[in-house]
Amino acid sequence: MSMDVKDSNGNLLAEGDSVTLIKDLKVKGSSQTLKRGTLVKNIRLTNSPAEIEGRAGGSTMVLKAEFLKKV
Repeated sequence: MSMDVKDSNGNLLAEGDSVTLIKDLKVKGSSQTLKRGTLVKNIRLTNSPAEIEGRAGGSTMVLKAEFLKKV
């Protein structure tokens, strides 16, 4: 089963890619905000085609692919 995970521009994302945020995102359950342009390296794909997992802001979190741009 192969899922196509696409960024905000429609580019295919793969395990290990680097992406940047295209808008400021508030982190649920925290007062932290991830700023636009934040680099997320070495992403991992999840079971959902709309989400990826990566380290941002010092912790691992799940991010929606619609707010990301492939580097």
